[in-house]
Amino acid sequence: MFVPKQIIVINVFVQPDIVLTFNLFEWDLLVRQAHRAGVLARLAFLLKAEGLYEKIPEKPLNHFNSAIIYIEQFTYTVQWELTLIYNALKNHNVPLILLKGAAYVQANNDAGKGRVFSDIDILVKKGQLKVAEKALSKQGWLFENIDKYDQEYYRKWMHELPPMRHFKRGTNLDVHHNILPLTSRNCPSADKLLANLVQVKSDGIWVLAAEDRILHSAIHLFYGGEFEHGFRDISDLDLLFREFSRHKGFWYKLLDRAVDIEQSEALYYAIRYSKLIFNTPISEEALDKVSTSLSGVRRYVMDFLFIRALMPDHESCDDQWTGFSRWVLYVRSHWLRMPMYLLVPHLLRKSWVRLTGKTEH
Repeated sequence: MFVPKQIIVINVFVQPDIVLTFNLFEWDLLVRQAHRAGVLARLAFLLKAEGLYEKIPEKPLNHFNSAIIYIEQFTYTVQWELTLIYNALKNHNVPLILLKGAAYVQANNDAGKGRVFSDIDILVKKGQLKVAEKALSKQGWLFENIDKYDQEYYRKWMHELPPMRHFKRGTNLDVHHNILPLTSRNCPSADKLLANLVQVKSDGIWVLAAEDRILHSAIHLFYGGEFEHGFRDISDLDLLFREFSRHKGFWYKLLDRAVDIEQSEALYYAIRYSKLIFNTPISEEALDKVSTSLSGVRRYVMDFLFIRALMPDHESCDDQWTGFSRWVLYVRSHWLRMPMYLLVPHLLRKSWVRLTGKTEH
């Protein structure tokens, strides 16, 4: 199995004081890998917490300082944007339920420290989608320019509306009504997720329960098929596991919840690769229970693919099989999320559009 011991950014996350031995070439490589992976600010906060920040040489320190300045401005912008989204929905009795990066930041999770994201993701009850869509559109969030086929595809089969973008500020908003496409074989019940929310602000901002935040992160990473930010996302899971495992009975609740919403396999991958890459402290009982999810040849194949795909998107982290692995997992994601009778025509049409440039408006 490909073991990423040569990936310097992983070594620092696992053993931060290793930076005390670095020369300038190693610092340069660390900054490049962390920047490409979207974890430079997260790494800066880790080095601060470990009392190592003052020992960073001047040139790499400039990059870490810039990352911290950027994340401070980014966090301020996100908070302002969330206020505007909340106000747009409030008068229509649609609660603001945050997902993924925005949820980690608003819930003050460890995974939210230094976390950068391009979209704000929210969850809306399916019966309130039309109301939410109208309310957001009135405040300037408009659908991006996609053709009629894609509009119908999103609304009929997907777990979210087509992507929205604010016409002035350019901020991106994804409005979900579930966490997996409706065509997926194991699409969970949205009602179960909505029945287990946690309020994080007294004025009515909500996030998924701790165990559901982990399961959604695992679903997004291991079923999504896009790995540009795969390393950041598996780092999210490492931090969420570490934070929530401090709560008594957490592992029992997480394992039971995975069974309840039919996401045991996604949880297996999350636990396995978080442990392999970051040496995440996982309950022995949890390891024993999830270790039976895959075995033999299938486990070897998935390790071969995922370990490569989850590395930072930097040439120093690739081997000859990295591109192939990401392509296979991209194809797999479509197969998991859509039955063949829908998948084949969908892919054929997408290929035709790419070749001809013709779309239907």
